[in-house]
Amino acid sequence: DAMGEPYRTLLGHLRHEVGHWYFVVLVERAGRQAGFRAVFGDERADYAQALQAHYARPPSDDWRGAYISAYAAAHPHEDWAECFAHYLHMVDSLEMAASFGLRTRPRLDRDGALESEVDFSPYRASMDEILQAWTPLTVAMNAMNRCMGMPDLYPFVLSPAVARKLGFIHELVHDRPTTRAN
Repeated sequence: DAMGEPYRTLLGHLRHEVGHWYFVVLVERAGRQAGFRAVFGDERADYAQALQAHYARPPSDDWRGAYISAYAAAHPHEDWAECFAHYLHMVDSLEMAASFGLRTRPRLDRDGALESEVDFSPYRASMDEILQAWTPLTVAMNAMNRCMGMPDLYPFVLSPAVARKLGFIHELVHDRPTTRAN
């Protein structure tokens, strides 16, 4: 709370920090800096200066739309790590929802019937499938929390820009060509 990150949990923090390591593995060591920069920006910008500027600014909502969190707007490395943590949140939560047989109404199938179950492996799914299942699941989770007088469990908006970043991470995790970076 003191750092302006009220939704940062211990697990979220660990996933964020692991994201920094995976930047080294999936981007630096793999020579994918150009694709990264096209999606996240130039990570060569002065990191210490960027963080100092971030913490010196008064809180605002000017990051919304382009970033998943205010902290992600501080520097491309933090943008990556924040998105990486959310990617892990999404995949893990969808896997858990499927293992419990949770049902949502994510979309209509080609015949117009409601698809009503998270019944796929997010580890093998496309990013589009993950996003299509994630949105209704988070709406349901947030509604359940509200029924108990609690704040939203997942109050984040996955804008097209954020979805593109998550898709880039997904492609690198699965070692697929990064077509969305261009």
